[in-house]
Order: sequence, then structure tokens, then C-alpha cells
Amino acid sequence: MIQITEAAAKHLRELATEKGSPGLRLAVEKGGCAGLQYAMSLGGPQAGDEITERDGAVVAVDPESRSNLDGCTIDYSDGLTGAGFRIINPQASRSCGCGTSFEPVGKSGAEV
Repeated sequence: MIQITEAAAKHLRELATEKGSPGLRLAVEKGGCAGLQYAMSLGGPQAGDEITERDGAVVAVDPESRSNLDGCTIDYSDGLTGAGFRIINPQASRSCGCGTSFEPVGKSGAEV
């Protein structure tokens, strides 16, 4: 299961209202500098998705991505280096500099 910080929930609710979307879809795909990359899009849950909700903010994770996202936390920051959602993933043994791709613990050249 994933966690959503208060800051991420607040921004996600605002974004969903502004865009008329039911929530955020989070997945893991092959690619990026470190082997796997995060994919985020606005949209509603689909069959088989794991749903996490906090204070009205909804995040859906597709079944194929669950094992790579188990225990992660979704945060939102708005700082000098830019604004955006940030994923803190205990399943990552290393991440690229931009924080959008990772290599899973115990795997090299990992596959989703």
C-alpha cells in the first residue's frame, strides 16, 4: 500500500477539481536512466487497481506496478528547484538525478 502526504493530498484535490478528474493514476514502466520510471496521469481507477485515498485525494495503482510501489510515499513540494509530486520509494536501490526513474532493490536491469 502507498501513503499520501498531507501536501500531496491537498495539491491533488486542487488539481483534480481544476481538471475535472477523479484522481491520479500511478504506474511503473520500463525506461528512464535507472531502468524503471514512474508514470503519472490524471484519471479514474480501472478494474484491478489498488486505490489509496487521503482526505478526498485518490491515487490508483495498476496491478502490474504494485510490487514496485509497495510502501512508497507520494509527496508534493513547491521549492526553488520546481514544483511537483515526488515519490519516496523504499523499493528503489538507486534513483536517477531527476527522481523520475529508479532501479529496484536486488535487481539490475529490472523488468516490470
